Amino acid sequence: MDGWVAGSVAGAIMAYERLEDLRVYQEATAIADEVWSVVEKWSIFAKDTLGKQLVRAADSISANIAESYGRTGTRDVIMFLIYSRGSMYETKDHLQKAIRRNLYPSEQGHATLFRLEALAPSLNAYISAKRRTLPQRPTT
Repeated sequence: MDGWVAGSVAGAIMAYERLEDLRVYQEATAIADEVWSVVEKWSIFAKDTLGKQLVRAADSISANIAESYGRTGTRDVIMFLIYSRGSMYETKDHLQKAIRRNLYPSEQGHATLFRLEALAPSLNAYISAKRRTLPQRPTT
């Protein structure tokens, strides 16, 4: 059971997926690391303006997926996953600007945009799966 670890609570066997084994999380983290490696080479002005926004948005995709793991209420879990999706679109916006402004290498930037486009349906499917499988309980 790739990505699943068995545990027991009061004699019942249950399985849970580790955050680090989620493909959507792995891809979001890889995209953020790539963005960092490009932006860290920019001039101080470019880093201080668009660069910081781009890196923060890219980092926020996986960070919000991770934060959803620490939540117990269904609405909280879904809310952080939706924040992650918003950060993905924010990353695309900043990345498109960086490409237009000749800060991000065009070919690499378009490949990253393609990866973000591919991440969108995976993230949407993950959100839908969580909506279906999480018990409807209070947000506490």
